[in-house]
Order: sequence, then structure tokens, then C-alpha cells
Amino acid sequence: MKINNIFIVSGFLLAGILSFSSCNDFLAEKPYSFIGPKQLGNDNEAVNQWVTGVYSKWSNDMFRWSNFPRVLEMDCDYTTGPDWAFSNLGAGNFQGDEVSAAIWIGCYSLINRANVAIANISKIDGATEKHKNNGLGEMYFQKAFAYFMLTKAYGEIPLFDVAISEGANQHQPRRPIPEVYAEIIRLLEQAIPLLYKNTDPEYQAGHVAAGTAAGLLAKVYATMASGALPQGEEMIVKTGSSYRMNGTEKVLTLPVAKTFLKKQVKGYKPFDWRENYAKAAKYAGDVMSGVYGKYELLPYDQMWKQSSVDASEYMFTLRAKAGDEEYGNTIHQWFCGIQNSSGIIQTGLWIGNRFHWYSLFDHRDYRITKGVMHRWRYYYQTNGNYGFYYPKTPEYTLMATGYDSNGNKVAEPVAPYNDGVNYIYNTTNECLAFTTKYADITDKTQSRSNAFWPFLRLADVVLVYAEAQCELSSGVSSEAIEALNKVRMRSNAYPAGISGDGAITSKVALRSAIFEERAKELALEGDRRWDLIRWGLYLDVMNSIGGINTDGTTTTYDEAGVNKYRENRHLLFPLPSAEVATNKAIDGNNPGWN
Repeated sequence: MKINNIFIVSGFLLAGILSFSSCNDFLAEKPYSFIGPKQLGNDNEAVNQWVTGVYSKWSNDMFRWSNFPRVLEMDCDYTTGPDWAFSNLGAGNFQGDEVSAAIWIGCYSLINRANVAIANISKIDGATEKHKNNGLGEMYFQKAFAYFMLTKAYGEIPLFDVAISEGANQHQPRRPIPEVYAEIIRLLEQAIPLLYKNTDPEYQAGHVAAGTAAGLLAKVYATMASGALPQGEEMIVKTGSSYRMNGTEKVLTLPVAKTFLKKQVKGYKPFDWRENYAKAAKYAGDVMSGVYGKYELLPYDQMWKQSSVDASEYMFTLRAKAGDEEYGNTIHQWFCGIQNSSGIIQTGLWIGNRFHWYSLFDHRDYRITKGVMHRWRYYYQTNGNYGFYYPKTPEYTLMATGYDSNGNKVAEPVAPYNDGVNYIYNTTNECLAFTTKYADITDKTQSRSNAFWPFLRLADVVLVYAEAQCELSSGVSSEAIEALNKVRMRSNAYPAGISGDGAITSKVALRSAIFEERAKELALEGDRRWDLIRWGLYLDVMNSIGGINTDGTTTTYDEAGVNKYRENRHLLFPLPSAEVATNKAIDGNNPGWN
């Protein structure tokens, strides 16, 4: 079946449209299986139901089957895990993998559902004009977000102005990248004045707001601008060989700062990089200054708590319901592991970051002192009273083994891991920089959790502003450094400066610091691959990773055994083979794919 037909039956919205007024409400009960316009009424509540039905698409389909968020996260330089868990996508074998097809299938189904909702909301005449407009604005945002995700992954893509049930031809050709971005911008510009601000009394927590659309628009403009920057611009990235062999022992190495030259991103050359960065700075700056509502960075200790999901830092977030087969997700299982009542991991804990990523941080940065798991135990370690600790640095080795620097056995709180368990370390995929971002859930023993996924948060927008100001400046932008430090200092990192120790003294150094900050702040949030792609660095950075054998030969595998070698064809995902075979307007796949 063509993906564009999914969820449409006789012009009615199928499975997943809800009878509740807010995103929070749908977590309390099950949705109706089928619902049509006559059942929805003709008032504000009818608008709410159409809108919430589209939001539910993310939870009850796209994140339900575990392909999300893995498809966003597994193909980049700093993320790793067991080779089987990373599947074909993580190893660079994109074709024939249902994970790599998930963005195409999921986003086009969402776009079609949004088009149905737009058509039906437009017919409602019993709702207030303001509420009806807000509902339309939310649907325009959802379409724009889906198109943005699609074009980053696949390049040229089809566009659908209306749903198949409203007369659209399902055999749509792929549009040039400038046309796709023009449509994304049109949708977001149309959405912004229609949407409530998050300070409006009518605004419902959990929904996107005017600031969300403006924040996404800033990110869209920055993506266009960075892709259009001339070939040869310099970027410093900390990378290199993951390890060296000392006899039979694998010894992890520190990353090395390497200067890479930007390559031209295909399809982005027509964009005016300076004009687009100016627009990125304008929209991001307006969000930060309160033009579109109230947005602020949370204190670090509150950031990843369930109680903060409605805080203004989270501008667009996936909601979920613990223990629910439709609206629960497996984010916690993949990133944090399912535990028993004693806190022992029974399964999961498969996706983490490499030691090179961990080594980017100041030693006092909360994003590694609190944001990384430092000890855990798998079910198979309980008989021997073992556990793992991370990383194998002098500080954490002493903490884990219960000894001080003089070799004396010490007790808590000096050695907080001295709890009678023998904590050990190895260099396999069992010991990685596992995140605590998704650890705060209702029930850690269930496979279906209520972990929330941040599609867009304020820290991202602040770093977009920093990037835009950096690129627009002829020297070292004080505005960019100020924005960069908003994010750094929230996490107790040392501030970047223009003078003194650690001073940033060149535009390339500032650009690189902002790029690195994105890797640190947004780690395991689905952004790193796309940042590498839009800056034209993906191939060079990926292929700088590997290990060094005892005979001096190199490998393309990272410390966990994941193949990081990439070629030109990996710059874009392949279209699903079914789409190429059945869409009469598409005559081939992306370069290098069948």
C-alpha cells in the first residue's frame, strides 16, 4: 500500500484521533478507533480533537515500534553501542533497513493526517476564530517539521498541499531542495501569527506555540545558511583513532583537534548564506527576548525530570504513557535499560556515547558528572557481586574501587561506590557514556515507558543564535560568546571568553566551539548527524574514527566495534524501495542506492 493512503478511509481520519482537549489528556484514556467529522461536533473541542489526533501520530506509531529515535541518532561520530543493536543503519548499510525507512514512512503519514485535519478544521464554523486559527497553525507547524526532517534525510522530496482523500495525486515528483525549503518557510511563517503564545490564557501545555514555530524557523534558516557557506571554510573537530592496542589490551585514546575543510552541501548552493543567517539570528533572538512568549533555560537539576516536561525550555516534545502498548515508548530501554525492583538492569542500555565525546567536557560539567551513568549492574553480574563503572579515569577508578590516591581503602562519602559491590571496567559496548537524560520515568521495570523526547528545546535555539552571530561577524562575536555561555554556565562548565585562559581568539575557534557545544548539549537528542551533514563535514569526520592495531594498521571500527566508514552515498538515506517501485513520478533512488 502506498504510504500516502495510510490513515485515510472515505475521507475520515483513522485510528488515533482523540476526543480530548490537550496533549496531556490523551495519556489518560484510549482514543476511539474510528472517528469522523459528524462525531466531532462543530466547536472549539472539535478543533482540539483534530489537532490532538495529529499529535498522537508521533506516539502511537512513529515512536511505538522503536525505529524512532534510533533512526535519528545511530549514524554519527560520537554515538555507539553493540553492533547488533545499531543494525544495518549504524554500520552504514542503509538500504533494506526498516529503521532508515522510518522517517519517510512516518513523516508522510503524519503530513497526510495533518492535511486531513486542516481540511476539516477549515470547515468548522462553530469555533472561535482565534482557536480555529491556532488549530490550523499547529497543523502547519507539524507539516513543516515533517518536511524539515524529510529533506535533511533524503534531499529532494515530494510535497503534498492536500490529503489524498481531498484530491491530491499520490504520484508526486521529488521537488528541488530550494522549493522544499520555500514550503517549510511558508508553512512556519503562516503558522506563527495564528498560534497562541505560551503566555496566552488559551494556550494548552504540551502544544506547540508561536515561539516553537519561530524557533524552528531559526533552525531552518541556520541549516540553509550553513549548507550554503562556501567550500573550504574551516572547522575544528576533536576526533581521531578511538583506541590503540597494547598487546591484547585495548587502550582508549583522547580525541585530537583536527581541522577539516567544509565541502559544498548538494542542493544548498543557491541559498544566500548571509541573508539566511541574518534571519536565523532575528528569529532566534526574538524567541530569546520574549517576542513570542516566555522561554528560559531550566536549572540543570530540573531539566530531565518528568515534572519539567511542560517547562518553557521544551518547545516541542514527544509525550508518552507508561506501560501503554500504543502510547508508551522504548526510549528508556535503549538509552537507560529496564531494571528490576533492585535496580539491576534486565535488558536494554544499548545506546551510549564514545569516550571521545566524554572527553570534550570540563571535569566539573554537570553534563558528565550528573548526565552520564557512572555505575550500573547487569543481571548477569549479580551472582559474582559485580558491576560496571565509567569512565576509567583516575577519579572514577578510585571512587569505584574504594581507594584513595595513596592506595588506602576509604569508605563513603569519600568513595561513594564502596557499597560492597566489585565495580569493574572494560572497553566493550558494556561500558559507554550512557545518558541519564531519559532516566526519570514512572516505572523503570516496564518496557513501555513515559520517557519524553525533546524535538526542539530552547538551548538549541540559543546555540543557533550563537552560530548565526558568529558567522555574520568578521571577527570574534561577543554576542555569540554570550549566547554560548548561557548554555555552558547552566551546566557548570567554564565560560568561554575573549581574553585570559581559554580565550577564543578567532572566528574559526568560535565557530568550532559552538559546533562542539551542540555535540555536548544535544547529545542523544537526534541532532549530531544532521549537524555534520549541513556543515559538509560528515564524511571526513566519520572516516577519521577508528582504531590503531599493534602493527600500526588502522581500522574503521570504533571502540565498541561499530563500523564508522562512510562514502558519498551515505550523505542521503535511500528512499524506501516500495516508494521507488510504485510512485510513477519518481524514476530512481538517491545516488549509490538501488
